[in-house]
Amino acid sequence: MILLTKLILAHLIGDFVLQPSAWVDSKQKRKIASPYLYIHCFLHGVLAMVLLWDLDYWLLAVLVALIHAVIDLLKLYLQKPKNAGWWFLGDQALHLASLLVLWMIWARPEVHFFDWVQSPLLWLYLTAFVFLSFGVGFGIQVVMANWTADIQKEKNKSLAEAGRYIGILERLLTFVFIVTDHWEAVGFLLAAKSVFRFGDLKESKDRKLTEYILIGTLLSFGIAIFTGLLILKISAYL
Repeated sequence: MILLTKLILAHLIGDFVLQPSAWVDSKQKRKIASPYLYIHCFLHGVLAMVLLWDLDYWLLAVLVALIHAVIDLLKLYLQKPKNAGWWFLGDQALHLASLLVLWMIWARPEVHFFDWVQSPLLWLYLTAFVFLSFGVGFGIQVVMANWTADIQKEKNKSLAEAGRYIGILERLLTFVFIVTDHWEAVGFLLAAKSVFRFGDLKESKDRKLTEYILIGTLLSFGIAIFTGLLILKISAYL
C-alpha cells in the first residue's frame, strides 16, 4: 500500500505544488507544441523515482510519465471552456486510475473484488447516495413546483442549477455526518447555510422567498437525517 501512497503523493506534488501557472497557460495555448508539457510529465517520472528511491522501479517511473502525458494531451484537446471544470475532475480521475492500475501490476495485491461487490453495506450506502443525490432533489422540486413558479416571477441573479448542487452536497454531507456519529457537524452545516442565506433574505424583504427557502431547507435536511438514521438501523441487522 505504501507504493500506491507514494505514487499518489508524487502526482499531487507534480500537479499542484511544482506546476506554475505559466506552464498551465502554455500547455492550454500550445498543447502538444508546449515544451512545458514534456517538462511537466518528466517531472512526474522523476518525483515517482525519488519518492520510491529504488532503481528497480525505473520502468514504473517511465510509465507514470508517459501515461501522464497521454492523459494530459487528451484533456488539452478535448476540453472546452464550458466543460473545463468537468475535464479537470475527469483528468484527475484518470491519473489516479492509472496509478492504481500500475500499483496493482507492480505490487500484485490480493484484492477480493467480488467479495467487496457482494457486501450488503456497499449496496445499502450506494442506494442511499443515489436517493439523496437525485431522488430527493426531484421529489422536492415536484412538491415545491407551484411555489417555485411564484418565486421565479421576480427575476433574481443566481448560478445555473446552483441550488440543485447545493442541495445534493448538503444532503450527502448530512448523511455522512450522521452515519459517522457527528451530529454536531450537522448543526454546524445548518448554521452555516443559515448565515449565508440571511443576507439574501434580509435584502429581499420577501416573506414568500423566506418561507420558500425555509421549507426547502428543512425538507432537504429532514430527509437526509431520516435516511441516515434509517440506514444505521438497517445496517445494524446486516
